[in-house]
Amino acid sequence: MYVSRGARTATRAGAGAAVLGAALLLAACSTPDGGDKGDEGKAGAGITQQPKEADPFWVNPDGNAARQVAAYEKSGKDAEAQQIRKIAQQPTGEWIGVEKPEQEARGFTEAADKAGRTALLVLYNIPHRDCGQYSQGGAADGNAYRAWIDGVAAGIGDRAATVILEPDAVLHLVDGCTQDEFHEERYDLLSGAIEKLKSLKNTKVYLDAGNAGWGHPDQIYEPLTWAGIAKADGFSVNVSNFYSTEDSIAYGKQLSSKVGNKPFVIDTSRNGNGPYKSGEESERWCNPPGRALGETPTIKTADPLVDAYLWVKRPGESDGECKGGPKAGEWWPTYALKLAEASTP
Repeated sequence: MYVSRGARTATRAGAGAAVLGAALLLAACSTPDGGDKGDEGKAGAGITQQPKEADPFWVNPDGNAARQVAAYEKSGKDAEAQQIRKIAQQPTGEWIGVEKPEQEARGFTEAADKAGRTALLVLYNIPHRDCGQYSQGGAADGNAYRAWIDGVAAGIGDRAATVILEPDAVLHLVDGCTQDEFHEERYDLLSGAIEKLKSLKNTKVYLDAGNAGWGHPDQIYEPLTWAGIAKADGFSVNVSNFYSTEDSIAYGKQLSSKVGNKPFVIDTSRNGNGPYKSGEESERWCNPPGRALGETPTIKTADPLVDAYLWVKRPGESDGECKGGPKAGEWWPTYALKLAEASTP
């Protein structure tokens, strides 16, 4: 890992499948106004949707956090349940897995559509993903990736979806992580993915563009252009990271001015206390202690260029096997509880 590399993202390959069945079930039992009239025991936590005018994104009432709330309540740990509910009641990104992209995308978007909401999907399957580190993996080759994107698109169909496209993929072309021989293909794959997804009737696409701590917008705006940012709705910043919303807005606005004044979204899932500044510098990004939940997801932001504050990273899921954490993307209730307890009500 390079010290300059700020954006780290937990792999979710296969994790979408774990909640897919619940998503399909909820598609049949969620009311248009967001109320869930199904058996609360299915999710176990009685999770409902947020007010649509400020937060149109779908809350998955059967995600890891909701299940943790139910477990705490069942064991009489009401204080802990109340803390984790801070996470469970907010919409978070659904990271589409590798094996069944069409089925997962359809399940999540159908559930969201039944609730009158927009699904927030994260696509993280680019070949040579994460340069072989904690979140290594991705599609076997370009053709496999194109087929995977086709599956996602088929699953979304005409339903409303907001897609965060390939966290770190452009950043790693700039910071020296991804080998030169893979650059041309990656630009082509990202541009093709944007084009395919934007051919859908109700899908917005935000291409990931790093974060406020990795470098300067001058270093990434041309690569974003080569990757097809002009065809996207905008870009995302701070995915899976901890930089403050204020710093993220400043970074995003500088970058926006260089890519046609494109709007952007900010991942505020864990930036409540800003970045970690102690310990080994090369691993400050990985499960840092003392962090807190950030602003809750909303389309009512502090700047007209900021389309939304989103929880792209799912709070409580590990960044990797560091500082006692489980594998990247796995639910870590101890860390989730600390994030929630450090946050304002």
